Amino acid sequence: MSVEFAVVLPVVALVLTSLVAAVVVVDGLGRLQLAASTAARAIGRGDDDAGRSAAEGIAPGASVTVSRGTEFVCVDTERNGTGPFALVPLRATACAAAGGT
Repeated sequence: MSVEFAVVLPVVALVLTSLVAAVVVVDGLGRLQLAASTAARAIGRGDDDAGRSAAEGIAPGASVTVSRGTEFVCVDTERNGTGPFALVPLRATACAAAGGT
């Protein structure tokens, strides 16, 4: 009985660690999406500084790229995952009407 336990315990620990890491990655992706949408709305209203600082506050360490069109302002946020998924790039994009309309 103890041999089976000794074999199964590392597998259970690995699965639980992977699940927790996956939840952290999904949370990071949600934060990137929230940062992109908040920044897009602020930049669309013409407040670039508030948009960039909001994105930095919501998703620290994320790179923010702004694309301006005639009718829309789009914001791309990007950073890598954490933990075992550190090499996985996470990216989110959001657009808002330019001019605050």
